[in-house]
Parts: sequence; C-alpha cells; structure tokens
Amino acid sequence: MSEIEVVGQVVGGKAARILVREKSGKKIELGDLLAVEEKEALLILQVYDLGYGSQVSQSTRELLAGLKLEGYGAGLTFLEPQLRNYVMAEVKAVARIEGQNVRIPKTLPSFFSSIRHITKADLAFLTKPSYPIYLGKVRSGSETLDVPIHLNGMDILRHHVVVPATTGRGKSNLVKVMLWSILGQDRFGILVLDPHDEYYGRHGKGLKDHPKAKDNLLYYSSNPPAGTNTLIVNIKSIDPRHFEGIVAFTDAQQDAIKRYRNLFGEEWIENIVRGKEVQGVAPRTLGVLQRKFDNILGIHLDDSGEFQSRNKVFSDTAGITTTTDIANKLEDGKIIVVDTSRLIDEAELLIGSIVVGSIFHRYQRFKSEGKLEEKPVVSVVIEEAPRVLGKEVLATSGGNIYSTVAREGRKFKVGLIAITQLTSLIPRSILANMNTKIILGNEMALERHAIIDSAAQDLSDDDRTIASLDTGEAIVSSNFTKFAVPIQVPKFEDYAEVEPGKKEMNKTVFVG
Repeated sequence: MSEIEVVGQVVGGKAARILVREKSGKKIELGDLLAVEEKEALLILQVYDLGYGSQVSQSTRELLAGLKLEGYGAGLTFLEPQLRNYVMAEVKAVARIEGQNVRIPKTLPSFFSSIRHITKADLAFLTKPSYPIYLGKVRSGSETLDVPIHLNGMDILRHHVVVPATTGRGKSNLVKVMLWSILGQDRFGILVLDPHDEYYGRHGKGLKDHPKAKDNLLYYSSNPPAGTNTLIVNIKSIDPRHFEGIVAFTDAQQDAIKRYRNLFGEEWIENIVRGKEVQGVAPRTLGVLQRKFDNILGIHLDDSGEFQSRNKVFSDTAGITTTTDIANKLEDGKIIVVDTSRLIDEAELLIGSIVVGSIFHRYQRFKSEGKLEEKPVVSVVIEEAPRVLGKEVLATSGGNIYSTVAREGRKFKVGLIAITQLTSLIPRSILANMNTKIILGNEMALERHAIIDSAAQDLSDDDRTIASLDTGEAIVSSNFTKFAVPIQVPKFEDYAEVEPGKKEMNKTVFVG
C-alpha cells in the first residue's frame, strides 16, 4: 500500500456501520467505494453517510466559533486542528474479493485498518458476460472509473427491469444507451412504445444511427420518414380483452361489447361506430361507446357515412397485418420503435396490448412445444409504467397483459423495462418480480422508500445517497450482481460516437 494514498482509518462501528476517520487533506464522498487490503482478500466498502468528529466538546466549539464570529477571536486557533477536528464516514462492507471469487462480507476489517479509494486494478475480477447490455461505468462518489458495466441481457430482460427516477435524471437516456449496446445481437426482441418520439432519432442522434440499424431496427409512425413504416392498425385486429386494464367500461358497456363481439365477430367495433342497434343494448349505452371509441381510437363517421381517423392510425380497411408483423419481428430479435406521440395514452397502450398479448401467447405455445429456449428474449419498454401497473388500475380492472407479463413473463422469456417517476404506485408484489432496478436520482422520500423496500440488495442505508444522485448517476441493484453497483451512465450522444464492437466492448466489464 506504499504507493496508494491512504484516505482514512477504521476506528470502530459494527457490521452495517463501520466508522472511518478521514485523513486530513483527503476527501471521502457520499457513495465512495473504498478498499481495505487484508492478508488474503480485498474488502470493498461503500460510504453511505458523513459527519463531523472532534476531540473538543460541542459547547467549547460553539464558544470558540462565537468568539471568532463576534470579532474576539483574532489569532485564535486550535492546537493541532487536523488532529482535533475531522470527518467521520459511516461505511458498509459490500464485497469480499478472494482471487476471482466475490463473496458477501461476513467479517469486519481489522481495527485501525488503512482505507484507500478503490482503483481499476481492484476490479480486475470483473468479467464480460454473454449477451452483454451496457449500462455505464463504475462510479465512486463523483469520480468515474474506466471500468464499463455490462449485465447479461438474457437474465435481466427476462426477469424485468425497473428504471425509477424523477424528471430530468436521465431515464430515457439510460434506456437508449442500453438499446444501442444490444442492437444487432439478434437475441433480444425489444418493443419500445415511444410517447415522446425520442428513441429513433427523427430530429437528432438516435438508434437509427447505429451501424446495424438497417437490418435490426424498425420504426413505425403515423408520419414516417422515408424508408420507415407507416403505423396503421386495423380495428378488426382489436379484441375486447385488449382494453382490459387500459380503458374503463361500466358493466352495461362491457355487456354491450360482448354482445357486439358475439354477433359481428371482428367487425364489432365497426358496427358500434356505425350505430348498429342490437337487442339488449340501450341507445344511451351505444352512444357512450361511440364517443369512447371516437376519443380513444380517433375514428368516427363523416357526413357521407365513411370512416374517418383523426390520428391516421386506426383504420377499417388498411393495417390488417401491422400488429402481427411487429410480433414476428420481435420473435426474430429486432428492436421495434413505435412512435405514439400523436396518440392519447389509452391508444398507445392499446397497440402495445395487442402486440404484447400476441407475443406472450405465442411464447406460451413455444414453451409447451419445447421450442422456447431457441427463441430470443422479448422485452417491452413502457414509459410511465403506473399507467398499466398502478395499484388503482389493477384494483379496478383486475389486471391486464402488462401485469400478466410482470408476474409470469419470466417463465416464457417475455419481460418489461418499466420506466417510472412514481414507484410507490406500483404494487410491491409486482416490484418484487422485477429483479433489476437501475436507480437514478430521486428527491421524493416516499418514492425512495418504495425503491429501497423492493431492491435486490439491502439499500436501507442508501436513502440519502439516492437523493443525492446527479443526472446520469445511478445504482444498479439486481439479483444478477453480488452487490449494488454505483455507475455513471454516459450521455447517449457521446456513447453513440463509439462504434459498437470496438472501443467500449473490448474493455473490462461487469457481470454478476
């Protein structure tokens, strides 16, 4: 350790609260990764709180401060102040490294052990997983180490990912970085429901600029640029079950929908919009359904009795294979970005419900036929996930295809990437099934507690650390990592400048 700068020394504490005195002139930050070298192992510590320490009593310090503040303390100094006053760091042991083995620590470092900052060399045990998804680089406090972090996509996508943070902390940027890193691997089918039209890169840098985008990326929009796909969904492909947990219908309206579906089959929506009267359905109920479909789907009849679509997405003639085509491409391991920026929430989620339902039931069949393992993992990116996974939504509807995937999808290689500002709105039973959480900054205590309570590792001491995370700073808590890893997520535009397969992909990377 002669060449390594000592920043502190162990002076006491207990297993979950080791006390380290900071060396004068050095700086220990909240979230810092520190190292203790032992005889046959390296112990990695993480700072979760800081405080002042002093050999001078509080009342004496207050008196001396008062003397200086009021002008009576000219020339007044402490005797050897660097010895009498100092910073105390509260740290916890997160990993014990013995060669290439990473273990959960079960012992304390020795009294008066010298503490130093972690280095890149300390992380030499980290190896590259199969089918890697890039997340960022190891972060110690505010310093970023040149150690890229990858997780095995086959594991984390199958078992769901949650990206919680307040607005402006880099949620969408993180997901774009993740998608860029796997574009072209053909082992992941990703459906992105994009309500802000920000992933493809219509007006700037985006997934379209990836070297392998031509063969592995598809873009659907109601106003598509040249070379992409027009988003048109035929109303005949919509089944009443696709509305479950997305659109609220009264009992009378649900009964009416069943009657129309039984009588008219795939043309049930068309007959409701046309006002076709059916025995047992009150005219008032029919009128309400017409208005709902007009509002959600944007379809109505013009004065000549022809169908019109305000958003140009839902049609009675075109788009009969759109949702099937998307499901087929997901099965082929493609990334599909669906621009829903011109649709209201219900219409966006309805399109997702059709596609997700199709691929989920298809994969259920593959499992029963023994063909599932040869298929790529399929994952669905949902912005503002409580819209379909919220407690109130599920309590009212009893569930939807998204909650079904959250609870059962891992058995069939179908997962979710749920992006949310309000983690507390999602039931704990669903959060517990989402085994990877990439936690960005969040200043709301209620939301931090919801995240901490459902994390894969014990983050009970990291409340203030999460609150202090700046834009792009994150903590990765996953069943597929040995400890919660602090990372710095790169800005997407900067990361995309590095051609995949060359610079970044050849560096040391993290695997659980």
